[in-house]
Amino acid sequence: MAAEKPTGRKLPLARLLPNFLTVAALCAGVTAIRFAVEGHFKLAIGLILLAAVLDGLDGRLARLLQSESQIGAELDSLCDFVNFGVAPGLIIWLWALQDMKAAGWIAVLIYTVSCLLRLARFNLGNRAIDTTAEKTGFQGVPSPAGAMLCFLPMFAAFTMDAAQPFPAGLVALYMAFVGALMIGRFRTPSFKKISFQAEYVRYIFLGFVALIAALLAYPWVTLVVLDLIYACVVVVSLLRSARRAPEVEEEPSDGA
Repeated sequence: MAAEKPTGRKLPLARLLPNFLTVAALCAGVTAIRFAVEGHFKLAIGLILLAAVLDGLDGRLARLLQSESQIGAELDSLCDFVNFGVAPGLIIWLWALQDMKAAGWIAVLIYTVSCLLRLARFNLGNRAIDTTAEKTGFQGVPSPAGAMLCFLPMFAAFTMDAAQPFPAGLVALYMAFVGALMIGRFRTPSFKKISFQAEYVRYIFLGFVALIAALLAYPWVTLVVLDLIYACVVVVSLLRSARRAPEVEEEPSDGA
């Protein structure tokens, strides 16, 4: 009697494309660490930027192909931790903090653990804001944006064509501060939720073309400007959160 053929469910290759992008982002992040060890810091930063682009594409592709899955979500989170938590910490350590010994490494650990906590909180849904608000924003700075903020001293140094012009202690404090922003309870906007009138589409396209052209012609200056713009957004978010906090904490008295 002939053996029965396996009757497993067939899975179209296209449905695996989002996971392929996620793994490609991980490969870019790990390779960035290698280039940083070899002293090629600009290439390392470029690979982290590539990982950020792939991270933004995999989720959208999964929704487009209707191939969202729990394993895909777990892969995405684990890759985010490596690409935007571990890799930036090691790259900045190799670039600026090795002479500080223990103090510099403490800053790296603070940043990396903060990224881990931020991703764990995101995965568990343990947020202080309500479900409606979460649809239009984040709690704290997202890990990809945190990595880009963390690289601001490197972007500025590359703009000035200097090896490392900043005090190592200041870089370490700044990295720890960015880590604190990632685990903050204040709300930050989600730019992917921004909508606009249809008649303005042509201007959005022109702005996008101008941004790509600026990144190609003046990459480090453009990245510094983008970081500073986002930093202003974070400051505004912090101020709004601080104004709302007293209103939330005040409780009506029971009366005498």
